[in-house]
Amino acid sequence: MWRAGGMSAELGIGFALRTVNERVQQAVARRPRDLPAVQPRLVAVSKTKPADMVIEAYSHGQHTFGENYVQELLEKASNPKILSSCPEIKWHFIGHLQKQNVNKLMAVPNLFMLETVDSVKLADKVNSSWQKKGSPERLKVMVQVNTSGEENKHGLPPSETIATVEHINAKCPSLEFVGLMTIGSFGHDLSQGPNPDFQIEVGSTNVRIGSTIFGERDYSKKPAMDKSAADLKASEH
Repeated sequence: MWRAGGMSAELGIGFALRTVNERVQQAVARRPRDLPAVQPRLVAVSKTKPADMVIEAYSHGQHTFGENYVQELLEKASNPKILSSCPEIKWHFIGHLQKQNVNKLMAVPNLFMLETVDSVKLADKVNSSWQKKGSPERLKVMVQVNTSGEENKHGLPPSETIATVEHINAKCPSLEFVGLMTIGSFGHDLSQGPNPDFQIEVGSTNVRIGSTIFGERDYSKKPAMDKSAADLKASEH
């Protein structure tokens, strides 16, 4: 099962990761042959999960993790146990990013990708902040597109996508545009989606799986700042 609370998570993180990776490969095999043969990247969504679970997943070969809230990501990525036990960890930020939190996000150790750039202004802010950090590598970014037009989801309308990508490529030298993160009626977090196999089969190259790997999320343990951020996000709609 892909869904939260599935048998995979109950049998341990190592077993869950093997099961998920097998399902990913099965879905890849069903892709039409005219699609590019790109191996999907598995992003283990670790929001609300403790550092020990991240370290355990890392020990089983999972090096890419996703977080939705800036404060939680900063605290987790800065955890001394994770820094020492997971030297090649790659963090993806997959939540809605407000401009006032950009500098805090840029301070995250081992930040690898920002998946949710949804405006030119945000791209400019991220580019400027990453430049000031002085990293020798460009920050990988995806442009978030709301393909379904649903008002309760973030993301650019499709009509603005090309201009935003062109702006990043031309005006944001510290950013590396690597693709689109589309939000359709299936949702964008495959741990919650009804059919992640379908999304891989039609060509998705960045697959997010959360509860199926780590088990049900306990939101009562989420940091207070993240709760207020969630409340703020809810009040925007």
